[in-house]
Amino acid sequence: MDLFTHVVFAYLLSFVIWGPGAPQYIAAGALAGGLPDADALLFPLARRFPILEHHGITHSILGVTIVAAAGSFLLPYLPYFPHASTLLYFVAMMIGGLSHVFLDGFTHFAVTPFLPLSLRQLRLDADVAINIFMLTLTSVTLITLALERGTVPFTIWVETAWLLAAIYGGYLLVRGIARWRAGVARKREGYSSVAPTTNPRVWMLLDQQDSPERYRVRYRRYRFGETTPGPEHAMEVAKVPPATGPVHSSQEALERTYAAALDRNQWMARRAHAGEAVARGNVFEVRWFIVEVAGFGRTLGVRGEIDRTTGEMRLKSGFFRRSSPTAA
Repeated sequence: MDLFTHVVFAYLLSFVIWGPGAPQYIAAGALAGGLPDADALLFPLARRFPILEHHGITHSILGVTIVAAAGSFLLPYLPYFPHASTLLYFVAMMIGGLSHVFLDGFTHFAVTPFLPLSLRQLRLDADVAINIFMLTLTSVTLITLALERGTVPFTIWVETAWLLAAIYGGYLLVRGIARWRAGVARKREGYSSVAPTTNPRVWMLLDQQDSPERYRVRYRRYRFGETTPGPEHAMEVAKVPPATGPVHSSQEALERTYAAALDRNQWMARRAHAGEAVARGNVFEVRWFIVEVAGFGRTLGVRGEIDRTTGEMRLKSGFFRRSSPTAA
């Protein structure tokens, strides 16, 4: 999840644990909730030491423990952090840091919590890493807490914090239950994996096969609460070398544009993706998209066209509607 959501979630979790009478531990938890993403600053070193890369050692129990131990001694020397129990500061920062590891593992981005002892990953696939709903909720939370600071009675601040904590907890609960139900549907329908989308109700049942010669994908949309998933979509393309000259079919248009589309959008190359091509005049209109990204009817991918006579491609990356192109 995004950095601000991590900080806000750790803040609210710490509030639930420590209560309104211990603001120093709430602040310590919130600070620790964002610190694992400081590994972005280690990018130059990560090239030489892979354990320092993003979602590496800082997103592990060991990394969180080291940061919490150092922070428990350093915090009293920072502004707004009074001298208090070193042990409780340590516990507060451990809780905040571990909440960060859990939230990242809750999404489709894997973490390795037992580094360096084990490479076993935590990846629950119950949420997407960044989505409009969570960004909006986090923005509203930050604005609300900032506006209430020093301007409303203490009891209203406390009630607001409890309400926001309940909203975040309810969101995670709905996501978790929906992921479980989607997993049941996956087994029943014979798919290999489940992928979340930006819509908490919508999930994708997936099968992918990616070899040096071919790429295959089939998927069905599952809506939480429904007993039967939507119709199946399937696609298979050969990975052909770059070529020019006439393009005779929509299948050939997909195969000609496949490598170029992945090269133009690296995010698409890392996720389950599919494509569609429709003849329109002298060109084939082509769209490649990430299957599990679907917010407000739009998806991330690559679209454009390939000339039916020359094979010249014009592709661009961005967000667009997933609906099929309309033939002219």
